[in-house]
Order: sequence, then C-alpha cells, then structure tokens
Amino acid sequence: MAKSREINMNLPSADDLFTTQEERDQKNQEYVKNISIYEITDFPNHPFKVKMDDKMLETIESVRDHGVLVPALVREKPTGGYEMISGHRRKMASELAGKETMPCIVRNLSDDQAVIVMVDSNLQREEILPSEKAFAYKMKLEVMKRQGQRTDLTSSPLATKLKGKRSDELLGEQVGESKDQIRRYIRLTYLIPEILEMVDDKKISMRPAVELSYLPKEEQEILYDTMESEACTPSHAQAIKIRKFSAEGRLNEDVLLSIMSEEKPNQVEQWKIPKNRLKKYFPSGTSQQKMEETIIKALELYRKREKSRER
Repeated sequence: MAKSREINMNLPSADDLFTTQEERDQKNQEYVKNISIYEITDFPNHPFKVKMDDKMLETIESVRDHGVLVPALVREKPTGGYEMISGHRRKMASELAGKETMPCIVRNLSDDQAVIVMVDSNLQREEILPSEKAFAYKMKLEVMKRQGQRTDLTSSPLATKLKGKRSDELLGEQVGESKDQIRRYIRLTYLIPEILEMVDDKKISMRPAVELSYLPKEEQEILYDTMESEACTPSHAQAIKIRKFSAEGRLNEDVLLSIMSEEKPNQVEQWKIPKNRLKKYFPSGTSQQKMEETIIKALELYRKREKSRER
C-alpha cells in the first residue's frame, strides 16, 4: 500500500492576501504620536506601583511646565485604543497636570514581548519594592518558560531550559540575582496583601517572609491579626517553626501567640499597650505606626510641660 505524502501547497496567509507589503511593513514599524491619555489603558496586572510621593509631585510639576519629555511606550489593542507598556507614572502625572494628550512610541508587540519589555523597562528604576520584583519576576519567568520550553530527552518534564540553562537561572543572570533569590522573590506572591505590605515596609525580612508564604491564606490572616495585636513580627527561626506547625496541621491562634512571645536574640525590651485601650483616642482605621507617632509627640509635649513647671 502506497504511503500517503504530505502536500505542501505554500498557501499565502490572509494577511498576505488582503494587505499590501507596504501596509505590512508599516504595521511592524514603530512611530511616535500624541495620544489622548483617555485612550491608553494600564498594562494588565501591572506589578509596579504608581504612588503619589515626592518624586511624583516633581514629575507633575515638570509635565505641567514642559510636557512629557520622554515618550511613553504603548501598543495598539485589537479592540481599539492603546495599552501602556512603559510610562504609567508619566501618564498619571499628565492627568494630574491637566494634560489631555502625551507623546507615545507605538510599537507592535505580542503579549509575551509586551511583558518582557514592560518588566525590563521598569526594573531600571532606582527604587523597587520587594513586592514589585516578586510579581515582575514571576510574569517574566512565565514568559521565558513558554518561549524556551523543550520536549527533548535531555529535559525533565518540569525543567524549562533556555540556551542550556534553567529559565530561573537565566533570569537571575539578567537581573543580577541568584536563581535561589529569584525563587524567594516569587514566593512572596503567595503572601496576603497585608503581610506583603509589611515586607515592603521592611517590617518583615525576606527569609521569614518566604517561610510564611507557605501558610494557607486563612492562617496568614490569623498571623497578621496576631502581629497587629502583639505589635511584633516573627524572626526567621520563628517563621520556620510556624511553617512546621502549619504543615503538621497544628497551627492555631494559641500556638501562634506562644511562638511569637518567645524572646528573640538581642531582642529589645518593649512596652505593650492593648489596642482596645487606644481605640477611643484615634479615628477608625488609624495605623499602628500613626498611633505610635502621635503617642510619642504627646509624651514629648507632656515632658516639656513638666520641665516648665519645675522651673
């Protein structure tokens, strides 16, 4: 019986049939144009925060006086309008400065290309929060795995290799981190927002945070409430113990309190005031840090008054 032969007819694509070569070339070229800021949507799940800080105030002032000097980078959306790739801070500054348009480089990018460019361009910033690195590394690593996935016999089922290296190893080389540090950052994405914010605020260090990321969401919420009420955070050793009790199914509020009350090496003695006793003196939602600052200011005023009386 004769073997069937595959016939390659080399049929042109629909794009080749219904567009000219000039149109196809133009589509792949980038260009600069002024675009209404209302036509530009933020990048989906953008991992980098756009905060109203001193630098933003400076940017607003600069945009108000001189306009946006460095064009943002966008790509066209299939449904119309544009998607921001790099320039979220400039867009916010333009809005607050009363500008309706901003200069943008329009570039034709695939979804994966857009993620890589977005992450790489934002990683050039001077100050990057741990949470920003965590989600940025996770997004880029997923793209690198898709691009470099192999099914040959030299690859294990779960090991993704690029140029003979694991994707997390290659990403580490690109951003100046070890592959283990890349993994630690990505573990932070499993923390609930409240605990992740404590990592950003440097209240919890990286290694204990990684251990806590293995706790189920419900246990993380109990832990957060305990940290708030007791005004303390776990050391690395305590976090390891908490994770162990969680894995054994023995973690509860009493166990957490017991572990957190253990004295840490070089621990500074602290005075603790139950939060319930302070609630009536502060508006609802006041943070612990704000309470502490207000109490310290009140004590300073009290000391000055007492000294003046002694005179």
